[in-house]
Amino acid sequence: MKRMSRFFGVIFFFVLTSLANSESPNVIFVMADDLGYGDLGCYGQQLIQTPHLDQIAKDGIRFTQFYAGCTVCASSRSVLMTGQHMGHTHVRGNAGGDISIQSLRPEDYTLAELFHDNGYLTGMFGKWGLGDEVPNNTGLPNDQGFDEFYGYLNQVHAHNYYPEFLWRNRTRSPLNNVVQSTGSGYGGFAGGFATQRNDYAHDLIMNEAFQFIRQNHDRPFFAYIPITIPHANNEGTRGTGNGQEVPDYGSYADKDWSDQNKGQAAMISRLDRDMGRLLELLQELEIDNNTIVFFTSDNGPHNEGGHTPKLFNPSGPLKGMKRALYEGGIRVPMIVRWPGQIEANQVSDHIAYFGDMMATCAELANTQTPKNTDSISFVPTLQGRRQDQQQHQYLYWEFYEQGSKQAVRSQNWKAIRKPMFSGKTELYNLDSDIGETTDVAQQHPDIVARLEAMMDEAHVPHPNWKVPAPRGRQ
Repeated sequence: MKRMSRFFGVIFFFVLTSLANSESPNVIFVMADDLGYGDLGCYGQQLIQTPHLDQIAKDGIRFTQFYAGCTVCASSRSVLMTGQHMGHTHVRGNAGGDISIQSLRPEDYTLAELFHDNGYLTGMFGKWGLGDEVPNNTGLPNDQGFDEFYGYLNQVHAHNYYPEFLWRNRTRSPLNNVVQSTGSGYGGFAGGFATQRNDYAHDLIMNEAFQFIRQNHDRPFFAYIPITIPHANNEGTRGTGNGQEVPDYGSYADKDWSDQNKGQAAMISRLDRDMGRLLELLQELEIDNNTIVFFTSDNGPHNEGGHTPKLFNPSGPLKGMKRALYEGGIRVPMIVRWPGQIEANQVSDHIAYFGDMMATCAELANTQTPKNTDSISFVPTLQGRRQDQQQHQYLYWEFYEQGSKQAVRSQNWKAIRKPMFSGKTELYNLDSDIGETTDVAQQHPDIVARLEAMMDEAHVPHPNWKVPAPRGRQ
């Protein structure tokens, strides 16, 4: 009798799990690389054409106060994957020579593992940046919850849009390109640019993502697509002089612009084209209504590759770019589409950030948010239940380059301290000064003190990430 009870108990558990999964949507998270807040038409862009992304915003919800995890690649992705802000997450910067400190550990529970543990098939297509091929590395995508992976591991490798190979899971998949090394290394990888260009990596990556969706559309899936557009090939500027690598300039070919500016615009429009292809695929497979699509960027826009940022105004009304903790370095586009669940033509001023994807996806997958995260689900905002939406007391960032800096946002107030912990604190009221033009710290010492206390609370020391000593001290 006890065996029969146990048998029926197991059957009941799997029935419940199947029912829960059947109600859980497919989740597609597309993340551009160095795309600015003002780079899309739906955020005010005037010169670059993004009709499909603009339509996604019309079909769903556009966030005006959404933030990346950090102002550079690796740390921002660590916040996304772990649901922990910059004072808690393991990877807190671009490591440079020692790739091991830029690699996730076995104990770092990721967004992919959350989906995998709840019956989803998980695939990643694009740039990882949280582990490389060095011996005994524990940060590879297949070790962090992804069933399938195709793309780049190393960040410098990901600069090159015409590389000699891409990774398929743990194996190098050769491409039909010839690369000239520049000798500039990152974690043991030498960067370069192609002298013979045949296989454009972005196109291959998107095709692999589409194939994954097509092959697995009859079961719940999570597709993470961290593409490299419009990141520059920094090494390419030393070879061809044009780091904005794209097969053709499309509708911009006849513009009276430099080739670098044509390349920047064409890259973003190529990305937009692929978002249109993605929506067509979901409709063809008849999974459109059961698939939620997120689109965002890993940090603010770059000033690399030889193009002219001033021409396109990629930060829009915001101050700063990549590597700044001003709004232009960390506030990013976020548009979300889910027919039947997200009402069309919504614009939300809800304040959220990458770390909130953990709790949001846990709710979408009908499971609990993992412990030890700094994550609040914004599903209530997506579904128009503003009265149910929890708010953060504050959001926090820190950055170890350029002498170090840290920032915190609490409601309408934003504080930036440079250098970390010992420097002068700037204070801005984002309600009246979105461009952070006027430092009002002297007028509000009580608010400065409160936000400085938040910075001190948020930062947990990490042996790999030492706060630089103030100038003049040892």
